[in-house]
Amino acid sequence: MAYEGVRNFLKREWFLSALVILYLALLLRDGSLLRRTPGLVDWGSLYLIGSLILVSRGLELSGIFTRLSCRLLSLSGGSERRLAFILLPTIAISSTVIMNDTAMLIFIPLILTLSRISGKDLSGLVILSSMAANVGSALTPIGNPQNVIIWNHYGIPFHSFVLRMLPFVFTWLLLLLLFAYFIFKGEIKQRELPPVSVHKSLLWASIILLAVDLILAQEGKALWTFPITLGVLLLIGRKVPLAVDWTLLLTFAFIFADFGEIALILSSSGVFFPHPGLGLFLTSAFLSQLVSNVPATVLLLGGSEWLPLAAGVNVGGTGLIIGSLANLIAVRIARVGIKEFHRYSVPYFLLVTLLSLLILWL
Repeated sequence: MAYEGVRNFLKREWFLSALVILYLALLLRDGSLLRRTPGLVDWGSLYLIGSLILVSRGLELSGIFTRLSCRLLSLSGGSERRLAFILLPTIAISSTVIMNDTAMLIFIPLILTLSRISGKDLSGLVILSSMAANVGSALTPIGNPQNVIIWNHYGIPFHSFVLRMLPFVFTWLLLLLLFAYFIFKGEIKQRELPPVSVHKSLLWASIILLAVDLILAQEGKALWTFPITLGVLLLIGRKVPLAVDWTLLLTFAFIFADFGEIALILSSSGVFFPHPGLGLFLTSAFLSQLVSNVPATVLLLGGSEWLPLAAGVNVGGTGLIIGSLANLIAVRIARVGIKEFHRYSVPYFLLVTLLSLLILWL
């Protein structure tokens, strides 16, 4: 019985299990890792992620997602393709401000609600939504962690960053919508549903907490986000913390520890990296497939040009699951299969890489 429980856990929590095994391997390589682990974890980011997980769950349990799902189904007219054309640009635009990770925490539960009430498997929409979050977040310096790092390091004016990234993001989004056009051809059954009641106090508390979390994070006070969010939700909706998947937060803790150590190993090994230009773009894009795009960004900082690096690490987030935390969030919440995710993401990654090379060349 215990063996079956462990086996089911490993199957269900495959990524967390892989991270734990990787951590143990790194620990065998260097015993000091255990002592250094707290320093490798970005506690501010981890606390912010935890607070956003709570807020996302609060929004879902308030009933607003079910009501919005009914509205989206109505706007789509029963067309799966039209639903994708409404939702994907919305996610991309939202990600420019609330960051790609936050967008996934908010929109993936919405898509799951859509799937549940329509009786339609929308796993393909989950996958393209993670791509939309990565694409949209690339536009602004505050759209994702790697952009924040590049923005601060190079001191780029906000408007300059947006203008230089706009051709890339516009091209990437057009290609994503083209993918959606060919992928989504089915119909979504319209179902008569009873009126959905919304827990207004929980809804408004979650919305206000989301705004507070983002403001605190931008002010460099991310460590306050989790205790404030947890405290408020314990007072207003105690069912929210009980309904949260806390293993997701543990997964992110191991991501910071494992990939932080790998980034240190790579940086201390004297690995040669190419000069700025097309070589830097390709290196950053493909390195992101190995160590995720945020560690790849930290590793490749310091050159004279920021644009190839920014384009590369953002393209890198659209490839393998490991390329971006937004992918991990989407897959973890929706429980999408690895093969199914890569069936869409890998061809898209290869195409946007080629298109981005053309943009950089021109």
